[in-house]
Amino acid sequence: MTEAEAGLLAPPNGDPTLSLIKLLDLGQLEGARTDEDIFLGPSQQQPHHRVFGGQVLAQSLIASIRTVDPERFVHSMHGYFLRPGDANKPITFGVQRLRDGRSFSARRVHAYQDGVPILSMIASFQGEDEGVEHESAMPAGIPDPESLPSTADLLGKFDNPVARHYAYERPFDIRHVDPPLYISAKGTREARNAVWMKTFGPMPDNANLHRAALAYASDYTLLESILRRHGLSWMTPGMNVASLDHAMWWHRPARVDEWLLYVQESPSAQRPRAGHRQDL
Repeated sequence: MTEAEAGLLAPPNGDPTLSLIKLLDLGQLEGARTDEDIFLGPSQQQPHHRVFGGQVLAQSLIASIRTVDPERFVHSMHGYFLRPGDANKPITFGVQRLRDGRSFSARRVHAYQDGVPILSMIASFQGEDEGVEHESAMPAGIPDPESLPSTADLLGKFDNPVARHYAYERPFDIRHVDPPLYISAKGTREARNAVWMKTFGPMPDNANLHRAALAYASDYTLLESILRRHGLSWMTPGMNVASLDHAMWWHRPARVDEWLLYVQESPSAQRPRAGHRQDL
């Protein structure tokens, strides 16, 4: 991938899943390594011209994955968003190999634009080992995703660039269990939210790619439990929101091209930050 090719990823022509796959196909810059492995990735066009947080999270994971034994899989990451990114510029990723032990590997990733870091992340990897297992039960009373309206059903009728982007250019099909917050806030004021998601098309059979795509999708509705609790929507005048940090743990494999339920809640908000968690 050349720097010109990596500079800007145009909106997909009918295949947003292919756009996601191309977005996560980073190019490695040979000869540029000092104590880091250097990669270059494109940015997706966005209506607000800022890099989508899920994009740089997923690309940072892919950069770290490229430096790890393919038999090891990312099981946790913690990233800090340092600055807003420019969606009209490519992103450079520097990966430092912190540790390669008998069972675990650790990587530190910085994402840069114009030589300035916009994200700092540490990710940990592990092979497939045996151990104890348990998991929470699936929530009761959740409707089937096919019975719920898609984003295109809800926003496709609006002649607006943001609505068109949400409806047709995102790689994930998103179905809200609770009343969606795109236009207005409806329903009960609880700090909870639930959505179904999957990619529109099939994804390659690569476990780490699916985990990176999960990181991408996890930033879509991250703040909605907070908005719902306070009767706000994405269209509330004067509202300005941004993610400060983002942590994820993967306990078992999951395919992003199959329906996945995200159950989200916000335990606290104050001054003017809020905490949020989601279970998949």
